[in-house]
Amino acid sequence: MYVCGPTVYDDPHIGHARSAYIFDVIRRYLVYRGYKVKFVRNVTDVDDKIINKAGNEFKGEDLNQATEKVARKYLDSYHAAMKELSIIPPDFEPKATEFIAPDRPAMQKFIQNLIERGAAYTAGGDVYFDIKKARNYGKLSNQSLANMEAGARISPGENKKDPLDFALWKKAKEGEPSWDSPWGKGRPGWHIECSVMSSDILGDEFDIHGGGLDLIFPHHENEVAQSEGAGKKFARYWIHHGLLTINGQKMAKSLGNFVMISDFLKKYPADILKIFFLQAHYSSPVDFTWEKIEEAKKAVQRLEIFLQKVCQMKMPKKLGKIIGIDFVKEKTDSFIEAMDDDFNTPLALGHLFDLVTETNKFIDSGKNDLDYYDKIDAAAVTLQHLTRKIFGLSLNNFAKDGLSEEEAELILQRQEARKSGDFKRSDEIRTKLLKEYGIIVEDTKDGQDWRREI
Repeated sequence: MYVCGPTVYDDPHIGHARSAYIFDVIRRYLVYRGYKVKFVRNVTDVDDKIINKAGNEFKGEDLNQATEKVARKYLDSYHAAMKELSIIPPDFEPKATEFIAPDRPAMQKFIQNLIERGAAYTAGGDVYFDIKKARNYGKLSNQSLANMEAGARISPGENKKDPLDFALWKKAKEGEPSWDSPWGKGRPGWHIECSVMSSDILGDEFDIHGGGLDLIFPHHENEVAQSEGAGKKFARYWIHHGLLTINGQKMAKSLGNFVMISDFLKKYPADILKIFFLQAHYSSPVDFTWEKIEEAKKAVQRLEIFLQKVCQMKMPKKLGKIIGIDFVKEKTDSFIEAMDDDFNTPLALGHLFDLVTETNKFIDSGKNDLDYYDKIDAAAVTLQHLTRKIFGLSLNNFAKDGLSEEEAELILQRQEARKSGDFKRSDEIRTKLLKEYGIIVEDTKDGQDWRREI
């Protein structure tokens, strides 16, 4: 798998989180189904946005060094966010600058190959891909060449022959970071990065290329054109995820609706954001609202309450016989069938909630025998296994250990107060536990139950 990663010029937002999480789930599921996955996610660490940010953040400093500082700073920020989200790190994380360095001029060689094959041309220090030499240009984005040409224009300062021709190499501007090439100092165009890095690490043909729907054109369309122009087969399958909006609008700092991952995680655990993402198919657009996040919070609580309930049951025997246990196997098979069908996470997640519902009904049936406990235990083990292994959820709040002495004493005092009929004292302790310790206490037919607030 090759996935288009971040351009590191700012802290990552929840749109970056959705992209990273979608491909994390796909990767996890492929591994779960027995595939050996080599996962590559690139980093664009030099481009106009990074250079502009460097000029603003480090005024007066050497622009080359400032650009490196900006790229390093925000890549560290991205890594920290991915760690907080428990996203599995890629097997390879190539940086664009590593492939234009003097000891590894892979992009320069790739471009030179395109020139020699007649698919690219030089123009005053720039190098452009000749779109007329592409085979079926527009096939990925399902556009006709005539329609694309109708709206294309050549901008001032560009020396290309055709408005649709795109830059493979950009002539250096004074003071900006640049590297040596046969056409003079400069830096690569954006599109060439992925063709070079994917083929260098995964070969001339690989299984899956991923990214957002906004990358289909022109980025991925141009990747296909230049890779095929160099005689490579490129990606067998494309996976594009839908984009994220905030309250129906595109994220924009000017609108004040930019939600950074770090800011979200100050308010909610990562599991809630993940459940929110799982509730929509990866290819669909997602509109983020805080109301929907509260709904996702209730969904996470439902899973945690169930696991806590099972955890507190006194199991005389735990065999964990998942296979062959009627409703547990049925829901597990349905989960796999949904994920096999283009990674249908909303349907798969629904089957897990159905498993919770069926198990709760079974618990309430009150069959106090070993088979009864085996089924309950198998359901809980299955739920934990699938949510953690494939969805990367932690669901840690159901754990009953870790109570402080004060918390345990208050819970005991409330239990005694209820037994003695002092319901006023019981309510006072319940309020104290919630406000001061974040512990929610509930009364059930089997007695007092508690869980930590999310």
